[in-house]
Amino acid sequence: MTPSTLTRHMTAWAQATPMAAVFFFFFLVPLALVVMVSFWDYNDYEMIPTFSGRGYTETFEGCLTRLPEMCTMFKTYAKTLKLAALVWALTLLIGFTVAWFLAFHVRSKTWQIALSLVCTIPFWTSNVIRMIAWIPLLGRNGLINQGLLGLGLVDRPVEWLLFSEFSVVLALVHLFTFFMVIPIFNSMIRIDRSLIEAARDAGASGWQTLWHVVVPLSKPGIVIGSIFVLTIVMGDFVTVGVMGGQQIASAGKVVQTHLDALQFPVAAANAVILLGVTLIIIATLSKLVDVRKEL
Repeated sequence: MTPSTLTRHMTAWAQATPMAAVFFFFFLVPLALVVMVSFWDYNDYEMIPTFSGRGYTETFEGCLTRLPEMCTMFKTYAKTLKLAALVWALTLLIGFTVAWFLAFHVRSKTWQIALSLVCTIPFWTSNVIRMIAWIPLLGRNGLINQGLLGLGLVDRPVEWLLFSEFSVVLALVHLFTFFMVIPIFNSMIRIDRSLIEAARDAGASGWQTLWHVVVPLSKPGIVIGSIFVLTIVMGDFVTVGVMGGQQIASAGKVVQTHLDALQFPVAAANAVILLGVTLIIIATLSKLVDVRKEL
């Protein structure tokens, strides 16, 4: 190895070491501790640092004996996956539309950047504040119900607007659509405009151009945005709790409930299971495109 090559290798290692140290101490070490605690035993008032699979067995208790019916754990994950799928579909639709407008209908780079920054305005306030802001609008005595009653469209307030799956999905879409907009927009602005013109010259309609040219070339952004949205929604418990009125179960809420009860090994076991499910989703999405080339 020549001195210049050695110098480049040392420089590369020196640049990577700080980030590697942060990743090791703030991600790998806590993750290892969570996995370790998930195999500890416990009683009503303390954790017992002895190897035990009790956290996992209690989590899946009754799942095999109740087949073909789903146990509570499977029902909870089915509910979580349903919410995640609904949020993903809506954020993808909204995010793709906004990104399409920014990339193909806003000609000025300055305006593209400015409007992209406008999308970040909701992040200037806390997630909790943005969620609470929906309550005066969706509540039993909220603006929507008052408007419906005033117009005579309903005889009584609509109950499902708040503290329901509808309100949870609405709040999650409001909170996380931005994570879909930016990756898709980043992919769209890289599309060669001559490809769009070539498709039009070949007689392709607007929908054909969109489906056969824009969507395939935007796939990296769609996948990256999907990973962001799905991973956040799968573990969310604050939004589900506040907007669901503490009445809707989710995988994140299960972890929170066990933590509140000081059942740390069971909470850790559920966190490991949730992590495993989320990694499976990420691995599946990553098969569609090489995400590393886009980062």
